[in-house]
Amino acid sequence: MVGSSPLQAMLVAPGVKDRKVLAFERRDALKDKDAASGLLRAVLASNPAQRTAFYAFDLARAADLYWAWRRALAGVRPCYAVKCNPDPALLGALAALGAGFDCASRAEIEAVLALGVRPRDIVYANPCKPEPHLEYAAEVGVSLATYDSEEEVAKVKRCHPNCELLLRLKGPDGGDARVDLGTKYGAHADEVVPLLRAAQCAGVTVAGVSFHVGSGANNLAVYRGAIEAARAAFDAAAALGMPPMRVLDVGGGFVSGPTFDEAAAVINDALAQHFGDLPCVEVIGEPGRYFAETAFTLAARVIGKRTRGEVREYWIDDGLYGSLNCIVMDHYVPTPRPLATPRPGEKTYTSTVFGPTCDSLDTVVTGYQLPEMSVGDWLVFDNMGAYTTGAGSNFNGFATSDIKIYVAYSS
Repeated sequence: MVGSSPLQAMLVAPGVKDRKVLAFERRDALKDKDAASGLLRAVLASNPAQRTAFYAFDLARAADLYWAWRRALAGVRPCYAVKCNPDPALLGALAALGAGFDCASRAEIEAVLALGVRPRDIVYANPCKPEPHLEYAAEVGVSLATYDSEEEVAKVKRCHPNCELLLRLKGPDGGDARVDLGTKYGAHADEVVPLLRAAQCAGVTVAGVSFHVGSGANNLAVYRGAIEAARAAFDAAAALGMPPMRVLDVGGGFVSGPTFDEAAAVINDALAQHFGDLPCVEVIGEPGRYFAETAFTLAARVIGKRTRGEVREYWIDDGLYGSLNCIVMDHYVPTPRPLATPRPGEKTYTSTVFGPTCDSLDTVVTGYQLPEMSVGDWLVFDNMGAYTTGAGSNFNGFATSDIKIYVAYSS
């Protein structure tokens, strides 16, 4: 892809163009993990003073994922969920490729607008919005937002009367999702008509319907049920004499790889079945982890070690209060590996890896097999782009924001 127009557009995009971008040659024969290790080594070779945990973000990986989305879901525009990973380089790269954005707060809207994104390319996809944030959205022209309560309609009428709404539906049960969002958001079937009536009576336009089946759903049949329920809501609005709806938001939670292809096939089939007679409907999605998860790799440095017989205990400079909060918050299963190339037949030891804080809960893995390591060595964590740096803290003085992110592209 090097030299192609999409990658060139990414390299000059706001959020990317002011960053030093490392070129890295990814040979086709390399496995993903080998390529990630090679990228991290290239970062260290170019930055020998780097002695603390860092990330490598592969622009080409994000581009490949974008075009894979467009091939599989050609009729669904991706609106990246900023909360997943708000790194400006990722936001700018996706904007350059043509993505829209799902924002959930004033700060997220500000971050996207600062990169030159048009307000009409933003969905304020938080069903419960603070009044000052909603007033800010009105000021800057972000005028499409979600809702799932009558109280939210009254708030929108008061703070942003020109805003168009998407009625957020609760996703069907049984999705076996990694993170179930239906316990917090989404109108139940018997609430749809009252919520449509509430907007109608308030004079607030309902432009369409949104849903979210949960993050990382394994039972993909729930997409079919959600799209069927969305069409029922479209028909209910028509029966109430409301203006024709024009937007369907199929939510997020997609995971790259074969599962995404399977989900895309179900979505395409369900859209053809339930919305085939409404070709004027604009379909969007809210992918977050799909773009971010596999494009970022973390290298954490061993800062301490203790030997107890055959057991090894290591401390690293990132942990559960930092970007590895994803272990608790996002059900991430860490499988760290040394950055150093393993030697054939190298002995491994039962190992524990701790984070840097003084809290004993800050434990990354226990009973894990690792070769002998020393202070100053690096451990690699793959697929660390989703719900990591964005949710970390400064607990105990270890600031997640201090973890440097290097931008690279692989050819």
